Amino acid sequence: MATLDAGVWHRLGRNATPALAKRKPARPRLGPGRPIPFGAALGPTLLIAAWVLGSASGALDPETLPAPWTVAQTAGDLIADGRLQSNLLTSVQRAGSGLVIGVLVGLVLALVAGLSRIGEALVDGPIQIKRAIPTLALIPLFIVWFGIGEEMKLLVITTSVAIPVYLNTHAYLRSVDARYVELAQTVGLSRWGFIRRIALPGSLPGFFIGLRLAVTIAWLALVVVEQVNATSGIGYLMTQARTYGQIDVIVVGLVIYGLLGLFGDLAVRAVERKALSWRQTLGD
Repeated sequence: MATLDAGVWHRLGRNATPALAKRKPARPRLGPGRPIPFGAALGPTLLIAAWVLGSASGALDPETLPAPWTVAQTAGDLIADGRLQSNLLTSVQRAGSGLVIGVLVGLVLALVAGLSRIGEALVDGPIQIKRAIPTLALIPLFIVWFGIGEEMKLLVITTSVAIPVYLNTHAYLRSVDARYVELAQTVGLSRWGFIRRIALPGSLPGFFIGLRLAVTIAWLALVVVEQVNATSGIGYLMTQARTYGQIDVIVVGLVIYGLLGLFGDLAVRAVERKALSWRQTLGD
C-alpha cells in the first residue's frame, strides 16, 4: 500500500485507506479557456440589442440616432431602387484593389528590408516617415499630383495598407531564430530555399497580424477618399445624405462599413488558422 501524506492521514483518520482519499480538484486551466461557439457574434449582438433597447425606450433620440428598424427600412428602400448595390460594388472594388496592391507592396518591401541590410537601409527609413504622416495629411498633395480621379483614391488606400503589412512582416522576419539560419547554412540551403522554408514560415504570424490591420485600414482609407469629389461609392452616398440631412442613410453606410470590416477580419482569421495550424497558441 502506498504511503499517504501525513496531512491526508490526519484529515481522513487512522483507518482511512487510499481508495477513500478524495482526489485534489483539478487546477483551473490557465489562459482564455475553450473557444465559445459563435463567439465573434456575441459582441455585435449585444451592441445591436443595446441599440434596440435604447431606441424602444426613448433613451436614444431618433433625430440623433435612428432606430434599427428605421435604418433597416431605409436600407430596404436603397436596395429596391438599386442605389445600395451599385455604390457598394464600387466601394468593394476600390477597397479590394487597394488592399491587394498594398499587401503585395508591403510584403515585398518587408522581404527586401528583412533579408538584406542594404535593403533595410534603403526601405525602412521612408516607411517609418510615411508611418508618422497621417493619410489625411497626404490627400491634398496626392490631389495636386494625381488629380481627384480613381488613381488618387487607389494610391491613398494602397499606401495606407502597405504600412502595417510591412511593419509586422519585417518585425517577425527579424525575429526568426538565428539557429535556423545556421542550420540552413549547415545543410546547404540555397537563398531561395532559405526564404521558402525558413524566412516565409517564420514571418507568417506577423504577416497575418499586418493583414488583419490592413483590411480594417483599407475601409478607413476608403471612407476618406470616397468623400473627396467621388461620384459613386458608399462614402459618396453618405456625403449626399449629409447634404440633405438624411441621418438614416448615413447610419446605413456606417453599418455597411462596419460589417465589411468585421467579415473581412473573420475571413483573414479563418485563413490564418488554416495556414498556421501547426502552431499551438492561447487562441486554440
